[in-house]
Amino acid sequence: MRLRSAAVAALTLAALAVPVVTGTSHAITDHAQHVNPLVGTKPGGPDFGHGGGAGNTFPGAVAPFGMLQWSPDTVTHQHGGYHYDDNRIRGFSLTHLSGPGCSDFGNVPFMPSLGTTPAAHSTFSHANEQASPGYYSVRFDNGIRTELTANQRSGVARFTYPTGQRASLNVDAARAFNAASGSITVGTDSLSGYTDSGGFCGAGNRYRLHFHVTFDQPFATTATIADGQVTPGGRAVEGSSRGSVAPAPKTAGTQHVPTPSTAARDVQPFAASAFVSFNATTVTARVGISFVSLDNAKANLATETGTRSFDEVRTAARAAWNGWLGRIDVTGGTTTQLRTLYTSLYHSLLHPNVFSDVNGQYTGFDRQTHTTTRTQYANFSGWDVYRSQVALIALLGPGEAADIAQSAVNQAAQGGYFDRWTVANGGTGVMSGDPMAIIVSTAHAFGGTDFDTADALRRMVAGVNDIRQRPGWLQFNDYGYVPTGLPDVWGSAATTLEYTSADFAISQFAARLNDTGTAENFLRRAQNWRSLFNSGSKYVQPRNTDLTWPGFSPTQENEYVEGNAAQYTWMVPYNHRGLFDAMGGNAAVVSRLDTFFTELNAGPRKPYAYLGNEPTLNTPWAYVYAGAPHKTQDVVRRALTSLFPPTPEGLVGNDDLGEMSSWAVWAALGLYPQAPGRAELVLASPQFPSTTVKRGNGATITITAPNASDSVKYVQSLKVDGVASGKAWLPSSFVARGGSLEFALGTAASSWGSGAGDAPPSFDVGPNPARSGAVVGLAGKCADAEPAGPTDGAPVRLWDCNSSAAQQWTLASDGTVRALGRCLDVSGSARVNGAKVQLWTCNGTGAQQWWPKGSTLVNSPSGKCLDVPNSNAVNGVQLQIHDCNGTGAQQWRLP
Repeated sequence: MRLRSAAVAALTLAALAVPVVTGTSHAITDHAQHVNPLVGTKPGGPDFGHGGGAGNTFPGAVAPFGMLQWSPDTVTHQHGGYHYDDNRIRGFSLTHLSGPGCSDFGNVPFMPSLGTTPAAHSTFSHANEQASPGYYSVRFDNGIRTELTANQRSGVARFTYPTGQRASLNVDAARAFNAASGSITVGTDSLSGYTDSGGFCGAGNRYRLHFHVTFDQPFATTATIADGQVTPGGRAVEGSSRGSVAPAPKTAGTQHVPTPSTAARDVQPFAASAFVSFNATTVTARVGISFVSLDNAKANLATETGTRSFDEVRTAARAAWNGWLGRIDVTGGTTTQLRTLYTSLYHSLLHPNVFSDVNGQYTGFDRQTHTTTRTQYANFSGWDVYRSQVALIALLGPGEAADIAQSAVNQAAQGGYFDRWTVANGGTGVMSGDPMAIIVSTAHAFGGTDFDTADALRRMVAGVNDIRQRPGWLQFNDYGYVPTGLPDVWGSAATTLEYTSADFAISQFAARLNDTGTAENFLRRAQNWRSLFNSGSKYVQPRNTDLTWPGFSPTQENEYVEGNAAQYTWMVPYNHRGLFDAMGGNAAVVSRLDTFFTELNAGPRKPYAYLGNEPTLNTPWAYVYAGAPHKTQDVVRRALTSLFPPTPEGLVGNDDLGEMSSWAVWAALGLYPQAPGRAELVLASPQFPSTTVKRGNGATITITAPNASDSVKYVQSLKVDGVASGKAWLPSSFVARGGSLEFALGTAASSWGSGAGDAPPSFDVGPNPARSGAVVGLAGKCADAEPAGPTDGAPVRLWDCNSSAAQQWTLASDGTVRALGRCLDVSGSARVNGAKVQLWTCNGTGAQQWWPKGSTLVNSPSGKCLDVPNSNAVNGVQLQIHDCNGTGAQQWRLP
């Protein structure tokens, strides 16, 4: 590996095919000029053991959401295939993932060489490399120039060789980043074959990729190579390779310890290669791929590329990219701002990938061939992209988002459940939570509604009782949380929070489909974060099956997933109001957030933000809910400008198939989709003086902020559709119809948006507005809060109704039932029959959650009903919880 000095690296940036501009005050006609695909190919932050400190992106040629990603692979491996600091390329493979924390794909590398011996690798300089949307080019130090361009399912390569030397090319059907096998057949001017691989993060996923290559020159010589053995004139060969990238498991039952994000690949024997040569100095190769069949690969090539020249395909690819990049159109801004915005948008639109062929066929999760009249997509980095990338796609392309949602439903139908992280036609079980429910609900919320919503909801609901989809589901359903000690669960506290976010998204999806019963049930389930909220420490903590709290530290990673307790406690993005009240109110929360943002990318071993990974991405926007939107405006802008520079080291953690980049796009817009499965947008401030968002369905959002800059970031006032607004958020109706936002920004913080009524909505379970009155039960007697004190632990009893303050109960908006300034509470958070009910300081825990179901009051975590023991109506009997049985002892007339 050859490392370059900072001075040399800076010098070579000018050669990255990203034109130097000084900002623009006029409409952009070629948005692709501002994209640098090499961003994220070099570590920009520390390796915290979660896939490295680089974006793990790839710089090669790809169309928006393209099935084919034709890109160089360096000897030193990062999970995207390319490491900026290595000057040795070992091939140009056909498939890649952008930004994963583990490796997969890297199938069928092409490697041009000189002479009669195939090259294991060749050296190059970044000064001789160009990368732009839909195009990649590099000239090796030996004089060979490789150019790549792509359609969605096919692409073209142009190899230019120095004169006077034999022009050769090696294509290996049995090489990939992981273990692979394959077969290749050699024609007179064509190569055909397939490759089998998989094993993402050490999982058992498998896929078969078919490929067909035609050349504009006949072969001068041919040979096949298997396990290093050369067969001159060979016409067919098959073989296998073990792969050389160590798996990095990200599932339960594995040790999650820091591992190097890079590894120098050993030079392995060619596995199933065709080694051909040409009597020409310029050779054009056209390739089609398919995950169904060789015939489909040929059809994809013929339909998409045909006989079009390299330059025609390159022009079309750039036009396709400009069509998508231009959906966010800005004026003004600096070179750095423009590069960051459009590079981030580019990376956000690489995945998920078109998976169906031009004839509509695709391989399903049942390994059968299916046919669709729409587009099937694959490669869902679920745990990552549900947070903001899917919402960005749906904002810009509701039609495509609907196809993505239907693709997820198809995967569940064919595989039997929604898998968390899918590659090609298989699930991997990687990471935690139930993210596909959120992805489908979010796509729907942003207008991607044209899919089988009824089937989607049915499968979401069924999946919550499926261990493949939700490890620990039985305990979660029984206890209201995932307890410690379950062998199939990675991070019990984190998994609980993931499930509650998924439940919230399901509830909102059901509500939009007018299924009120499911909506209410899952909204209640979504509040189960309270079962892990410790009112003493005011953290969301792991909890044992017996309700006890194990030893705890805010910086502990145990029972969390790629983060710690300090970072995960904020992950209740749909009910910040409930969480913040439990934490002690806005003042306490703002102070705590200020400390949290002492560092922006602290990693998992400090109690600060870790914005190089997903679990804290929502947290900068949390200030808005606590009456301090100016602090969101500050933190979001600082994070955007310091963590996302448009250079090779411009990502401080894995891009995770576009999730981190999508956050940067939202940050530049000054908007964020905080609540999973909904389309409200929380406001920071726009980075550009003028922005137009074209939604792809006719709706347009225009944002003006005439003096916006990196330092002019504080909102002084806002007009929405010409009307002054103090609200620091936008309703989903605005997103649906489009409209105008006019910001006045300044360099000093203001009180704009800080009023209690200006905060975005939180979604809790109680009536809003609250209702007050007597709770009347057995024998016409009332629930009565022992007035002596009142003190914590005072019994709640049955008593003659007397209209006293002790009998005036309020059904509050947070799901509590209150009297005398305290809450109806189950003693010790117990779940057993006969557990006594008492009055206790309101603390936001599950023990104080009550669900009015008909004429009963159900304690949500236990699922048991407020009950008069033995139906004894004598004055003073203390109330309890008991299995719901429909008897008069559990019938209450509520306010």
